[in-house]
Amino acid sequence: MAREYIKRVCDRELELKLETFGAVHIVGPKWCGKTTTAMQFAKSYIEMQDPDKREMYIETAKIKPSNLLVGENPRLIDEWQIAPNLWDAVRVSVDRRNEEGLYILTGSNSIDKTNIMHSGTGRIDTMNMYPMSLYETGESNGTVSLSELFRTGDIPGDGCESQLSIDELIFAACRGGFPSSITKKSDQSKLMISQSYFEGLCRDDMSNVDGVRRDETMVRLLLRSYARNISTLASNQSILRDINANAVMSETTFYEYVNMLKKLFVIQNVEAWCPAIRSKSTIQSTEKKELVDPSLVVAALGVDPEYFNLDLKTFGFVFETLCFRDLKIYSSALGGRVSYYHDRYGLEADCVLHLRDGRYALTEFKLGSHEIDDGAKHLLEIEALVKKYNETETQAKLRLPDLKLVITGTQYGYKRPDGVLVLPIGCLKD
Repeated sequence: MAREYIKRVCDRELELKLETFGAVHIVGPKWCGKTTTAMQFAKSYIEMQDPDKREMYIETAKIKPSNLLVGENPRLIDEWQIAPNLWDAVRVSVDRRNEEGLYILTGSNSIDKTNIMHSGTGRIDTMNMYPMSLYETGESNGTVSLSELFRTGDIPGDGCESQLSIDELIFAACRGGFPSSITKKSDQSKLMISQSYFEGLCRDDMSNVDGVRRDETMVRLLLRSYARNISTLASNQSILRDINANAVMSETTFYEYVNMLKKLFVIQNVEAWCPAIRSKSTIQSTEKKELVDPSLVVAALGVDPEYFNLDLKTFGFVFETLCFRDLKIYSSALGGRVSYYHDRYGLEADCVLHLRDGRYALTEFKLGSHEIDDGAKHLLEIEALVKKYNETETQAKLRLPDLKLVITGTQYGYKRPDGVLVLPIGCLKD
């Protein structure tokens, strides 16, 4: 019996994009649910990775790719990058038919632009997918909507309350958001999914992506070092030195492997926000090290939930990865993107959430209640810095933050007298 589909936050985004564009390209890491979600909207489909038909499909794509597009629309072409010229075939078909919602393309690798003739701009729009958020897995009660926060600037009612305990939050991070882990019966089997993903990534996926054999041991060491430096501003050179404490990896190989992991949507670093409020020479521009899901950090470290019960400091960094994942998902329909702020004077915001229309939220991630005051202080200092800049700047002025959020692993959410909103991750939704 087929499992019931678990609704995703991106369902509405995909529906809107199909109403607007001729084709939609869904990208994201393996196992995050791209095909399953696409199948809810497709009326016909073709699976390019089907072992019984793969070679036939590839040969057809070489000779007459338009044959593979024949079928009721929207037509799903799963793992289209196996035959890259399908991209141009889809683009031409959209141009000729001049209709919306014709095709859905899914892929676990980013586009190799050398194999396509046209970007598809205006015809094929891209939608990013991630593993599931806490709201999608049912662990966040969803009493606070991110979009409503931006609309009203406040938590509804007298506040909010999360039912997610610290032990449950640790388990959710270790299990991760890969959909197949949610439906398993035992906690042990749920935890095995991300470990299996990690093993397959090191053993097979890093070589299968482009047919170049890569050293499994080196992939493991790289990801382990990344995990040890997760949610920090560690430089690539420091990570390389960490790897070379146990093996010998050249700088060329390091960047090649990192680029492959980005191509597989596993490494998803966070860029710096560099406004003009201070000299750019004083603002960090190093990318913050992040993976697409907290469970991959845990798998790379080789630990389990019990480990974090004794090391909540380390879990705080994993918690930040979880928060980044969920904010990306919740803000996706609003055109959200994330960055961070950190300058040499020690002033920082763990995350700056930017919306397409220019609104933004200064955000700190604090696992425990004893850290909330410190997080709020940072946000208020950055807001004061923006105000001071606007008072002295005669031309271009910076928008003041629309929200100041401290997202926590605690139970209660509320608005502080200073205007900072304290929000448990277990209450948040899109």
